Amino acid sequence: MPSIDTITAALRAIAPLELAADWDSVGLLVGQSSNRPIERVVTCLTLSPDVATEAVERKAGLVVTHHPLPFRPIGRLTDESMTGQVLLTLMSAGIAVYSPHTAWDSAAGGINDQLAQLCGLQGVRPIKPHPELHLAGVGRMGHAAGRMSVGTLIQRLVTGLEIDACQLVGEASVEAGLVGIVCGSGGDLLNDVRAAGCTTMVTGELRLHAAVEARAAGIAVVIVGHHASERFAMDTLAKRLAEAVPGLDVRPSSVETDPLSWIPPS
Repeated sequence: MPSIDTITAALRAIAPLELAADWDSVGLLVGQSSNRPIERVVTCLTLSPDVATEAVERKAGLVVTHHPLPFRPIGRLTDESMTGQVLLTLMSAGIAVYSPHTAWDSAAGGINDQLAQLCGLQGVRPIKPHPELHLAGVGRMGHAAGRMSVGTLIQRLVTGLEIDACQLVGEASVEAGLVGIVCGSGGDLLNDVRAAGCTTMVTGELRLHAAVEARAAGIAVVIVGHHASERFAMDTLAKRLAEAVPGLDVRPSSVETDPLSWIPPS
């Protein structure tokens, strides 16, 4: 069986940690960095009590979660909080926790690249290229094929991400043009998207004031949901990790679901 050191080295090769944002908490967050053998790994977007229980039941040795847990320093570890419940469950079972987070967002072949591919964009490149790592960097942008409309772009995303609906700032009938991609919460990159000349943006979630700014700037924004914009790529990460570490059983969570859902009018 591969060691945790071997597995985390493979994860760093897939998503180099130097790509992570300065504020982020990435790498091995819980567990011993040693040669302890690991047989099974579970990947997920967000570590919830359900996912922690699933990892225990699968007898996993490691959970790779996109969203770090813990994220901020904690002064008390008890079962009175969800964070405490999850971490105590995993620690009691000897399960380690690793997070690639914004490194996986920005890596070559990472989440934003996969979203750009799903949209069928051409000439894809980072919005903010990394100074040293080729093809890596923050966000992605590329040209929509032909004269693809924003509405057609939405249909590609709805079908590819298997979601029921999304939100839109602007008009679906206009040409998508140069499209900026920012998985997760993309409001902080709106000015960068605009400065790059993008006329459309795809992201997971957007604050109201950022949506108002985008509309005033004439930028169409397709908002697919934070969960939907990233969860699919944890399946991809599971496949890539399994390929990189022969003999390792890596599977995405089968119980994780989006905590938010669209309710159609009755």
